[in-house]
Amino acid sequence: MTTTTDAPPTAAPPRALSSRRRATPRWWGDAGGLGAGVSLLIVTALWVSNGSARQVAGGGPDAVSAIGRLTGLWASDLLLLQVLLMARVPLVERAFGQDRLARWHRWAGFTSFWLMIAHIVLITLGYAGTAHANAFAELWDMIWTYPGMLLATAGTLALIMVVVTSIRAARRKLRYESWHLIHLYAYLGVGLALPHQLWTGTDFIGSPAAIAYWWTLYAVSAGGVLVYRLGLPAWRSWRHRLVVSHVTPEGPGLTSVYLTGRHLDTLPARAGQFFQWRFLDGPGWSRAHPYSLSATPNGQLLRITVKDLGDGSSRAAALRPGTTAIVEGPYGRLTGETYTGGPVVMLACGIGVTPLLALLGELPYRPGEATLIYRARNEAEVAFRTELDWFAAQRGVRIVYLLGPRATRPSWLPAQYADRADADALREIAPRIAGSHVYVCGPDAWTEAARTAAHDAGVEPANLHTELFSW
Repeated sequence: MTTTTDAPPTAAPPRALSSRRRATPRWWGDAGGLGAGVSLLIVTALWVSNGSARQVAGGGPDAVSAIGRLTGLWASDLLLLQVLLMARVPLVERAFGQDRLARWHRWAGFTSFWLMIAHIVLITLGYAGTAHANAFAELWDMIWTYPGMLLATAGTLALIMVVVTSIRAARRKLRYESWHLIHLYAYLGVGLALPHQLWTGTDFIGSPAAIAYWWTLYAVSAGGVLVYRLGLPAWRSWRHRLVVSHVTPEGPGLTSVYLTGRHLDTLPARAGQFFQWRFLDGPGWSRAHPYSLSATPNGQLLRITVKDLGDGSSRAAALRPGTTAIVEGPYGRLTGETYTGGPVVMLACGIGVTPLLALLGELPYRPGEATLIYRARNEAEVAFRTELDWFAAQRGVRIVYLLGPRATRPSWLPAQYADRADADALREIAPRIAGSHVYVCGPDAWTEAARTAAHDAGVEPANLHTELFSW
C-alpha cells in the first residue's frame, strides 16, 4: 500500500513565509452563530411590540396576515444574513471558514425562500379574508396597486430562479459560469424587495427601533458586499498588479500558472488558501474561478495549478506572459495558522493535492513527522512527482500513493483496499494519526469519507482541517 520516494530534486520549492496574523479565537465561530439567533429574536420582538401577537390571539384574517408578516420578516432577516455570510468579510471568513459558511449560506437561502413563499401565501389569504375577495384577485390587486409590489414581484422571480438552479440536480447540469451568473441575481432579488418593505411594511416603519434595526442590517449587508466583494479586491488588484510570468504543463489536463507582481511580500496570503481569479485574456474574463495556491508564497511569485474541467479552466493553458490577473482573496482556513508542531498527516485526492503541496513548504515539521497520502486513479494522474520527491529527500516527508479505481462503497480508499475499514486502513498507513494535525482536501464525497475516517481513528476535531472543492 505504501510507496516512498527519495530521488534527488530537480528544483527546490519556494521558501515559507512567516505568519503575519494571530490565530482566530475559536469562540468567534460560536459567537457568530449566537448573533444570528439573536437577530431573529430581535425581529420577533419588534413584531410583538407592534401588536401583531394580539392580532394572532384574536384569530380570523388579521391573525393570518400577522403570521404572514412574521414569516416575511424572518425571510428578510435570513436573506440579509445570507448575503453577509458570503460577502467575504475577513473577520467572518476567519471565524467560520468557507466550508461552514457555504453550508450556512445554503441553509439560510433555502429557509428564507420557503419563509418568503409562506409570507406571500399568508398575506394574500389574510388580505383576501379581510376584503372578502378571491385570493387570486387579491394577489393581482396587491401586485398592481400597492407601492413597490411590482419590484418585489420581479425580485421574487429572480430569487426563485436562483433557488431552482441551486438544487444539486440542477447544478450538475449547469456549467460553472452559467450557475455563477444566475446566482448573482440573488443580489438583484434582495434589492428589488427593499422598496415594498419600507413603503408598505408596518413592521418596518412601525417604530423608531424597527426603522433603526432594518436600516442598520441593510446597510451592513450592502456595505459588506461593496467593501469586501468589490472595493478590497479592486484595491489589491491595483496595488499588486499581478501578471502571468509563465505557464507550465504538469500533466494531462493540468497546468501551473506562475504570477508575479508588486509588493507581493505584503499580500496576506498563506499556503493552503485560494483566490478567485479573473484573467484579462479576452471574452469571459469577468467570470471568476477559485484556484488554490499550489506553492508556498515566497514574496516574489505565486503559483496556481488548474485542472481542465471544461468550465473555462481550459483557458489556463493558453495564458500568455504579461496577462493581467484580477483577484479576490485570499480565502480559506486550510492553513497552518493553528499548527503547534508535531506529526502532520495530509490526505489529498486529485487536484486537492495543490493546497497541501503548498502547506508542505510552509509548516515547520521535523524530518519524519509529515505524511502525505495521495489518492489518484492511476500513475498518469499523479502531479508534482518531482517536487514530492524533493520533499521526501530533503524534508523527510513520507509519500503514500493510493492508486486505482473507486471503491463500490463510500470510501476514501481505492477499490483494492476497500475491504478494510476506512479508519483501520488510515491507522495502518499513518500509525500516529490520532495525535497528528490532519489536513484533507479533495472532492466533497471523498473529503467527507476521509474526514470521517480520521475522526474514527481518534483525531481531535481541533486538529482536523478540511477544504471542499465544489460550487
